[in-house]
Amino acid sequence: MNYKIFARKWRPQSFKKIIGQENVVMAICNSLSLGRIHHAWLFSGSRGVGKTTIARLLAKCLNCQKGITYTPCRTCITCIEIEKGLCLDFIEVDAASRTKVEEIKEILDNVYYSPTRGKFKIYLIDEVHMLSRHSFNAFLKILEEPPQHVKFILATTDINRIPNTIISRCLHFSLKILSPEKILHFLKYVLQKEKINGDDDALKMISYYSQGSMRDALNLIEQAISIGNGQINKKNVIDMLGIPTHEKIFSITFSMLKKNSETTISLLNDIRIHIVEWDNVLIEILRYLHHIAMIQSFPLLWKNQKTEYYTYKINDIKNIVNKNDIQLCYQIILHGRKELPFAPNPQIGVEMTLLRAINAIKKTK
Repeated sequence: MNYKIFARKWRPQSFKKIIGQENVVMAICNSLSLGRIHHAWLFSGSRGVGKTTIARLLAKCLNCQKGITYTPCRTCITCIEIEKGLCLDFIEVDAASRTKVEEIKEILDNVYYSPTRGKFKIYLIDEVHMLSRHSFNAFLKILEEPPQHVKFILATTDINRIPNTIISRCLHFSLKILSPEKILHFLKYVLQKEKINGDDDALKMISYYSQGSMRDALNLIEQAISIGNGQINKKNVIDMLGIPTHEKIFSITFSMLKKNSETTISLLNDIRIHIVEWDNVLIEILRYLHHIAMIQSFPLLWKNQKTEYYTYKINDIKNIVNKNDIQLCYQIILHGRKELPFAPNPQIGVEMTLLRAINAIKKTK
């Protein structure tokens, strides 16, 4: 069975299908149409936002047999080979596994050979920040003055680890993380094409917890489909992501703001029997506190606003809690998330964070 995962099956094969990177796509298309072709591009951004996808599309645009264009034909032998990963003139290098200077020098020794079929020999160096200092030094000279037939495309998730001398010799594009709304829209489109039923609330959760990464979102819905035996429902997604129910989050938040330590700890012990990601407990409380603060500060603006999840009993708490307490708890829990990896275990970290918030509220009275 030749099954192709969603992240590969639904990878965009043209610039017009790229989601959420309109400015980057526009700049690349304009430069191609004007014939202003740089010798090196650098794409930075979080995982799963389209760096490698745009790099491969750019390679097709440069080497398509109908000529340099921002709309490659996808039917010529070069376009087909690039899509299948078989093109000899498009060399993908995983810098994470080839960090040694000897390996980089071996690659660079071949740049002077002419391309076999296409107009350019194109090197895509993925996760380029993983190269060693000596590798960057070896790469620097050839990057500054490459042969006319060579183009470099660099991709990284950590731009801060790349020397400024490298960045200054590239055309640098910073890709944005995708909004939950754009991810949700695309997930619905994919499920419609795949003829799979998906619960809206479940898809909203996946869109949010993918943290701006389309690849992560597609992987999560595949996992949800497997768990749900061909369907995606809210209960399975909650269990998969390790998210407490909204009722539990409301109860924990309410007891914390009412300074009830015993009830708060008891509620945390109740959710321990379920498989939860404790960091998600703090995340959901933060989202709840944000929503309460918005309603308290902008009641008219939020009067008819339908939120993603927190319509549950929100009015029961907004009128009886001080605005300063909301801000104080938010700040403490935000710091608690940062300290969570250093706790003896995640549950202890969450318990101590909420107790710290409760004690801080008491002191301000």
